[in-house]
This record gives sequence, structure tokens and C-alpha cells, in this order.
Amino acid sequence: MQYKKVCNCLVGIFILMNARGQSVYKDLTKYVNPLIGTGAVDKNSLSGSNFPGPTLPFSMVQLSPDTEDAPDDPASGYDYYAKTIVGFSHTHLSGTGVSDLFDILLIPTNGRLYMSPGTVDKKKPGFRSTFSHQDEQAIPGYYQVKLTDYGINAELTSSAHVGMHRYTFSEKDSSRIIIDLDHSLNKKRTYWSCKILDAQIKVIAPNAIEGYRIITGWANMRKVYFHIEFSKPFKDVLFANGNGAPKLNTILNGNALKAAAEFDTKPGEQILSKVALSAVSIENARENMQAEIPNWDFDQVKQNAHDIWEKELDKIAIDGTDSQKTIFYTALYHAFTQPNNIADVNGDYMATDYTIHKAEDKTHYSTFSIWDTYRAANPLYSLIAPKKSGAFINSMLRQYQTYGFLPIWQLWGEENYCMIGNHSIPVIVDAVMKGIGGFNVDSAYEAVKNSSLRDHQGSPFSVWEKYHYIPENIQSQSVSIALEMSFDDWCVAQFAKHLGKTADYNYFMQRAQYYKNLHNKQTNFFQAKNSDGQWLPKFNPLDYGGNGGSPFTEGNAWQYYWYVPQDVPSLIDITGGKEAFTQKLDTFFTLVDKSGETNGNASGFIGQYAHGNEPSHHVTYLYDYAGQPWKTQYYVSKVLREQYTTASSGYSGNDDCGQMSAWYIFSSMGFYPVNPASGVYAIGSPILKSATITLPNGKIFTIKTKNVSDQNFYIEKIKLNGKDYPYSYITQTVLDQGGTMEFEMGNKPNKKRAINTNAYPLEWGYNTK
Repeated sequence: MQYKKVCNCLVGIFILMNARGQSVYKDLTKYVNPLIGTGAVDKNSLSGSNFPGPTLPFSMVQLSPDTEDAPDDPASGYDYYAKTIVGFSHTHLSGTGVSDLFDILLIPTNGRLYMSPGTVDKKKPGFRSTFSHQDEQAIPGYYQVKLTDYGINAELTSSAHVGMHRYTFSEKDSSRIIIDLDHSLNKKRTYWSCKILDAQIKVIAPNAIEGYRIITGWANMRKVYFHIEFSKPFKDVLFANGNGAPKLNTILNGNALKAAAEFDTKPGEQILSKVALSAVSIENARENMQAEIPNWDFDQVKQNAHDIWEKELDKIAIDGTDSQKTIFYTALYHAFTQPNNIADVNGDYMATDYTIHKAEDKTHYSTFSIWDTYRAANPLYSLIAPKKSGAFINSMLRQYQTYGFLPIWQLWGEENYCMIGNHSIPVIVDAVMKGIGGFNVDSAYEAVKNSSLRDHQGSPFSVWEKYHYIPENIQSQSVSIALEMSFDDWCVAQFAKHLGKTADYNYFMQRAQYYKNLHNKQTNFFQAKNSDGQWLPKFNPLDYGGNGGSPFTEGNAWQYYWYVPQDVPSLIDITGGKEAFTQKLDTFFTLVDKSGETNGNASGFIGQYAHGNEPSHHVTYLYDYAGQPWKTQYYVSKVLREQYTTASSGYSGNDDCGQMSAWYIFSSMGFYPVNPASGVYAIGSPILKSATITLPNGKIFTIKTKNVSDQNFYIEKIKLNGKDYPYSYITQTVLDQGGTMEFEMGNKPNKKRAINTNAYPLEWGYNTK
């Protein structure tokens, strides 16, 4: 009998093994810590600006605690080092440098009624509550915290369009749930106004409240409709508009609305609430709730969220230390948090012209932080989630159809013009060349081409074509714009070549060379000119720019010097050759600016390299192109080991909708897309023992690393499918074929391997070795 039990157990274990010999139920979610990136150690540091609350991959609802009543910094709304929680709102941005959203805030309370949050120091009392991290838990799809001032345990989970709350009350009376429609970005910010234009809240049943708010902020006008149900009928509902006294009512209109739903409770009684959102209508919000969470089984919703995240995380299976697994899978979790599907379950969505359209695939994605994500996050989606990548692009093309050009930075379906260039272009072109479906290629080319010809904010093409550079006296951020537009033009040219459009190819390839007209041979930097062709005086390559008033965008001349990812060999040539190029890189990684004057986004410094912001992200890999890959290995390893941790301050800069996370995912496996639209990945320094990528075509690509350690970060040799591999790059073709790449690591550089840098393809690399 005992023998039979053992056999049955072994059979069960075998059944739970998949084709890779790994357990189907390995629970990768246990390695995700959503509190990573939620708090800097001091006000002069950046941490990631992530939020800890529950969400599903790329979903509309991102339910999370807010520690400020007017969230501003961090932009996620949650600061790990804060002492109080104002409540739980249903929409957030993950990792951005600018805040918005924070829609429909709820918080359970008891005792005296307050209709405003009050102040942290309690000089002005309100409904905010203190909390402790000892009474807090965050895992994928679930968040829990005890609100100390009330003795109430708050639990959160969510589906794609619905947030679910479970509150365990400690008092027998005076229990209530506050609903705050006035909760939003700090209204004192100067670079745009944040204002509730209109709002409504009304009681529609003994346990149901619904309404809307229309708000202007980073997005010019957002419409947010909601439907809320409670698991128990409320006793009363009190309404307030602004500082007015709360009154019993069934409907209220205004622009500073709050409501308090009051309940009779017993000690230990739980009240649940479901909050469904829609960008289209209250009716659609109701439909979203009915479709996704029709009942009151909180634990089942939580389990569903866990299972969905487990499936997503399983796209890459890694082996390494527990810390490495935590950083890696948290990074993958963060990378899959945005963009967000703002279409309802029936496919309705609000287009950029504020009309209602219907998406056949029931998805319309927004929150496109593309200036950040096109570098590594979008290539990651195309590698392991190509169907999502195709759906993202389909959504981008919809903006072109109603707005006239592709997204630059799109939020809640609206263009906000943040940042420069138009980097939907490389995202689309890379997907076309990789054969990713889900959108019409001819329509994509029309959108890409016209978005490269029609002037729009941050993309002055008529000026570009007139001067063959961008004059600073006509367009601020001129050097950064010129460099980034050159890259976009190269991408358009590759698309044209792919479709056999020779004239377009030649035209855009010529434009892609215009960046050279801003290279000053005397200083060996890219510098700004005015329209008279004269260099701007008093040039200092250490001077920082922000988002206007300077030739450089969130960086300086040192950091932008390296932004020619489409043609690094030409950059090497104008620098003076490989020796001069590597010497300049050496200076870049060691030069310290003692003036202390930097842009607020600059952090994670190694010399002038600033890993905390995107313009530097590819630069560690440029030694590969100049025949000194061991220096790439040194600096990549240094960033991986020193600038990513498991702490709340685990990122050295804003995560920017997953870009900082995607850098770690690629680099920890050993390669990175320097040119994110080329199909070529530069090899760095893998730190994981192994990584197994399940490719969309069903094949498996495995990376194995021998003798890797904190000291052994240099590559001694590489083998691909058992044969010596002499190159410092790997192509998409190699990955698509599946196989095994083996790295043997050591503590000294091997200067004899991988020096054939001329093998780097200058155009699309899918048919190369």
C-alpha cells in the first residue's frame, strides 16, 4: 500500500512537468515584490515611481494606495517612506516622471466623519490614516494594509476593469466608506492645470452608487465613468461639494464631490465593494462589472489575478540567486503593467477626437510612454508577447486615423506631446520586419511615412528639410531632436526598402544623415546652431537641459553624443576612429561633474553615464562596436549589480512604464537591443545562471552561464549550439531558430575574442549570422 502511494505521488509530479522539464506550478509570483521602486531613500534620489497595488497585465484598473491627497512626487501616488494613506484610487501611472490619473478614491473609516483628507501632521484632521509596513502586504493581484487609526484591515484585488475591496471593520457603529471624486494631481503645479471640470455622483440602489468625473490635466480632457456596488446595503449616504457641510441626498453635481456611505457593522464584519470603470459611459461600467466580477468571491478574483500573472511570468524561466529572481520577475511584472487597455468589454473606446469607436479585438491601448519604452520594453514585447505588440500598434494606428500622426506620449487615449521625436515609428517598423501581425502593413506604412512628414510638436519636419539640421533659435531641444529624428528617419527608410519603395528609401536615408551637420569637429561634440549656421556660444558639454530652453532633452552633450544607434560605425568615424571612440567612452564613464547642476531626471551616475534616464541606456554596449567588448562587460555588470536591488529604492531612476525594468531583463540574460529596430542585440555580461525564453513560434532559446559570480563578469568564451561563437552580437534570426547559447565567465578580460566588429549589420539584421 505504501509503495502504491509513492508511485501515485511520482506520477502526479510527472504530470505537473512541462516540455522544459519544469514544474507548471512553480509559483513565480512569489518572486515579485511590487514594493520595489516605491520609495527613494531621500528627496534627492529617484526610486522607480512604481505603485504597489493590484492590477492585471496591461489592464485599465490599477488599484493602489495613495499616500498624498494631491499626489505629485512620486508620480505613482505612493511613497514607501510616507506615514499615512489617504485612500485607494483605481488608476495609476507606473514609473513615470509626471503624475496624473488617481481616479475614484475609496477609504473605509469609523468614528468622527471627515469629508476631507486632512494633513499629514494632523494639524488639520481628516480621513487619512497612519499605517505600518509591518501590517502591509503586496503581491501580484493583491494588496493588504491595516489602517491603524481605524483598526480596519483593507484588502484589494482586481480584474481588468473592476477593482474589488474587502474591508474588515473593527467597530459596531459609525462605519463608513468615503468616495472621493476630487482626488487628483497637485493643483498647484505650474506646467499644466489639473481641474475637475464636472462630476456627478448618485445613489441608484440600496447598495449601489455611480457617476462620473471629467478632468483636465496631463491629458487635456479625461472622462471617467464608474459604477460601485457594496455587498451590504448602506444605512445612509452623505454628500458634499467642496467645503460644504455633508448632507443626505441621492444625487449631487459639481466639481469637488465626495460621498460617505454609512453602514451598521459588527466587530470583525467584512464589507466588500466593487468599482467598475469605463472611459465611455456608466452603462459600460455596469457591463464591465457584470462581465468580470458578477459575484462577491474576493478570494476567487485574487486567485484569478495570480494565475494570470503566473502565465505571463512563465514566458522566461531563469535560474539565479533569490535576489536576482526577485529583481528579474518584479521587472517583468513592471514591464507588463503598461500600456493599458482603455476599451470596455464590448470593445467601445473613446478615440482622440472624443467620439466613441468599437474595437473588434476588444482592446484599445493607451499610456504610451514611447520615448522611454521603444528602447527596450517594446522590443521585449515583440520578443515574448508579439500578439500584444501587434495590438499596441493597431491602437497607435487608430490615433493616426483620427489625429493625423502616430502617438508621441498618449494617456487615456489622448496625445499630450510629452518628449520629442515620434518613436511609435521604430516600434512599428521593428514589428513589421519581425513579421508580427495584428495590423495592416500598408496602413502602417502610410502612418509611419506621414508622421515623418507632417510637422507636429517636437517634430519640426519643415525646418528639418529646410536647414538639414534644427536651429536652436527656431526649435528648442534642437540637438536632441535632430539626433532622434535621424534615427526615426533611418527606420522609415528600412520600412520603405522592405516594401520596395526605393525613392522613399533614398529620401529618408539621406535625411537620416542630417545629424552629422550638428557635429562640431573642433570640440568633437554635437552642438546647437542658430538659423544663420553659427554655433551657439559658451558651449559646455556638461550643461544640462530639461524639456525646453536648452539644446538637450533631459541630458547634456556628453550623454547625447552617443545617440546614433542606427549607425555606430559612422559615429566611430566622425569621432576619429576606434581608438579615439573608446578613449571618449572611457572619459564618459569616469568624468565627474562637480558643479552639481543636473536635470532632475539624471541619476544613477557612473561618470557622465546616467542609468536613471533613458538617453544613456545603450551606451554601456558601445565598446562592443569598437573592438573592446570586455569594457562593455565591465560596465554592464556594474550597472546590473549596483543599480538594481530588492529594496523600495530598487531602481536608480524612474521605471518609465517598464523601460528601466526591460533594461535589466535583457541585460541580465546577456544581450540588449542597442538599435531597437534592427533585429540585432549587442552582447553584454549575463549574471543569471540560466534563462530559458519560450518563443512565440513554440521554440525554446536557452542561455547558460558557467562560473558566473560578482567577480567573474568577463566573457571567456561563447558557444552557440555547441560551436564557438566569435561575435559580440546575436540576431533575431538566431533567437527565432531556438537553441542554446553558453557563456563561460572569468575574472579577467579575454581580449582575443569577439573583436570582429565589422560584422555588425548596418541595416536589418534578420538574415545575418
